[in-house]
Amino acid sequence: MRWAAAALAVLLAVPLAAVPSGAQADNGEAEPVLISAGAVTVTILHNNDGESKLLGDAESGFPGVARFVAAMRELQAAAAGPVVTLTSGDNFLASLELGVSLDREGPMYDSVALSGVYDAMALGNHDFDFGPDVTARFIEGFDPPIPFLSANIDVSAEPALAALAERGLVAPSTVIEAGGERIGVIGAVTPWLPNISSPRNVVVSAVLPAVQAEADRLAADGVNKIVLVSHLQDVNEEVALVAELTGVDVVIAGGGDDLLANPGDTCQPDDEPVAPYPMWVDDASDARVPVVTAPGGYRCIGKLAVTFDAAGNVTAATGSSIGVSFGREPDPAVQADVVEPLTSEVALVDSTQIGTSEVELEGRKQVLRTQSTNVGSLMADALRVRGAHLAAGFGVEAPLVAVTNGGGLRNDSLIGAGEVTVGTTWDIAPFNNVVVVGTVERATLVELLERALSALPDASGQFPHVSGMRVVYDPLAGGVMVDRDGDCEIVANYGDRVYTVTLDDGTEIVRNGRLVDGEPITLATVDFLANGGDCYPLGDISFTRVGVTYQQALADFIAEDLDGVISSDQYPVDGGDRVHGAEPGELQFDYLVQPGDTLRQLAWWYLGDPNAWPQIFEANRDSPQPYGRTFTDPDLILVGWTLQLPYRTPGYSYSCGC
Repeated sequence: MRWAAAALAVLLAVPLAAVPSGAQADNGEAEPVLISAGAVTVTILHNNDGESKLLGDAESGFPGVARFVAAMRELQAAAAGPVVTLTSGDNFLASLELGVSLDREGPMYDSVALSGVYDAMALGNHDFDFGPDVTARFIEGFDPPIPFLSANIDVSAEPALAALAERGLVAPSTVIEAGGERIGVIGAVTPWLPNISSPRNVVVSAVLPAVQAEADRLAADGVNKIVLVSHLQDVNEEVALVAELTGVDVVIAGGGDDLLANPGDTCQPDDEPVAPYPMWVDDASDARVPVVTAPGGYRCIGKLAVTFDAAGNVTAATGSSIGVSFGREPDPAVQADVVEPLTSEVALVDSTQIGTSEVELEGRKQVLRTQSTNVGSLMADALRVRGAHLAAGFGVEAPLVAVTNGGGLRNDSLIGAGEVTVGTTWDIAPFNNVVVVGTVERATLVELLERALSALPDASGQFPHVSGMRVVYDPLAGGVMVDRDGDCEIVANYGDRVYTVTLDDGTEIVRNGRLVDGEPITLATVDFLANGGDCYPLGDISFTRVGVTYQQALADFIAEDLDGVISSDQYPVDGGDRVHGAEPGELQFDYLVQPGDTLRQLAWWYLGDPNAWPQIFEANRDSPQPYGRTFTDPDLILVGWTLQLPYRTPGYSYSCGC
């Protein structure tokens, strides 16, 4: 679960409205609902973040899409009055299952499995991970067709999506007729979309004005029951949005995997919920708005009964978060048309061995996004080496270095030593990224690394894994702050983090925090990052695709370049030190000698021991100094000379006795 204590504190700091009649009381019982004349209760069934978890996996806790569909259809049949079924985006996700689905003829398995389940679906960031054409293929695969919603995107520059928009299948909103009621549904996606996915020419705008404009338009059309299905990555974002909106009656959030539940609810019963189901938030007009969401992966279904008065005001909302049981019989059509053929195809791919590993491979998300790991190094080496093999055929120089991001590596597990299969490489590198090669200025490479390291010590998908170089950073430096709401501009710099960058051949790119002038560097990476993903500053640089995907580069590298053996020497389980924070005493800086300075005094102040002066002398012996001099005599240092000294560790209380 992505929820952190800090996030919960933010959520609870937002003023929550007094709970209307019919909401959950403290004891878990529903309070009495006072039904006025002309009132109607609409049942909203919802989920979010299905993310291609189509096959059941008891060990990981995913019941599979066939059981999910069976549970959803049962809830739809049992509901009294108008029923609307919605989802809040991230409907598919890079994985071996999706890779198999993309390789088949006809509709994607995800589309087949979900056809006939929903009235409308929101678009999430992962729905653009493989580019707009795959997004369009997913939408086109639904039978019967349904609208996919986002008010804050413009798809007119993408032909496949633009054609769907002309048919009303990609739209800002839609109106659903249910039980004689007209229910407006608006979609919204995170403004970070261009930085964390691959929407190409899809233009993304701010969420609030787009949603408010659509709510106003629906209201002017006489729609007085409006639901927002939004994919803003964290339910806190929806809570903050509601406080500035008017005219939206219900919000279904997506992207955060957050559990809202009441006592007795069956969704993830062993997990601590972050808030009751539903939460209540005051909007900008002090109207009470229920906000709901659910954990993803087809594990849970939210059931919200919302009572509206004759004027369309919410007077009550009650419901529960329902777990999809492993004991449930799967939907027979989905089982036959999706689960059974997909299982066979995945097993065939997964069983094809390409090598062995002498060492456990560290691919857990939290580790990959904070430090070097052997999985990250393996992937970066694959980009550099396979890029070098292919570069000449595309008329470009062989790359000297490679960089990839922790967020692109997705197995999220510690892979045991032993057999490595094609399926292993799909688990690690499932995105449809293509390896690219281009030449970048040294300053651009350093800016890239600064941005990639900017989130530390927090885990972030932008963390860099490198090949062909070693990077040492200052963990005490504040680093840069990047505006990730679409433009990736640096809004503050609290100190440069990149301290040294050294190529494998010894060439220095950065020495002691300072850029070393020299020739540009040929870089291998993937097209997602080359297009500016994760705020890497590469969007204005010309790159050449070298005709191999992320996963294929990794598989070929293991099978051919490593001769099928991932060795513990080359890829140690601790990840090595390709990118690492400097240890105390490892960082140095340029010190300008002042009147009265001696090596003993400098050693006392910067090393804590005056008798450690030989360390400073040896580190600077024979260094060139002004007027053609060199530093050869420890008893002779002149004012205006420059020495390399370690950063002084705070807290020394030594007596020099110099």
